[in-house]
Amino acid sequence: MADTTDPVARVAELVDRATICMFTTMTADGRHVSRPMALQDLGFDGDLWFFADAGSDKVAQIGTDPQVNVSFANSKQNEWTSIAGTAEVVHDRAKAEQLWSKLLTAWFPDGLETPGLCLIKVHADSAEYWSGPSSKVVRLLGAARAAIARDPDKFPAENEEVDLPGSPAT
Repeated sequence: MADTTDPVARVAELVDRATICMFTTMTADGRHVSRPMALQDLGFDGDLWFFADAGSDKVAQIGTDPQVNVSFANSKQNEWTSIAGTAEVVHDRAKAEQLWSKLLTAWFPDGLETPGLCLIKVHADSAEYWSGPSSKVVRLLGAARAAIARDPDKFPAENEEVDLPGSPAT
């Protein structure tokens, strides 16, 4: 288990436990667009990796505005993580081979030979996470305690904003 006193390690732990995310880009006319995507590289080190089709809308949107958001939900353990960062489209066969799994053939039937196959790399700048108890009983008791005290801080959960290594704020 990661060192949960280190906020960066805590973000890595949360990301590793929730590998499906919503990947949000910005359209040319300023609308946010989100779609579910599977994270490819477990072991979060500040970068997130995804496979994509070079002709997809998300790749075009990254070309126009590379600022993206990636949000993870792990409802079984009552954890949510939101990561903001800068995306880039990467054409790197060796990295694609390292990240490839058979499950991806559902979207890329020709495997690594699929025309237009590319990677999206998101360099994370910041994150915010929310984590509460996984026990329903503890959540209900905590909600009751917070309601009675009229103090949301009495709810047994943690929430933290984290500047990640290499971000402009660090």
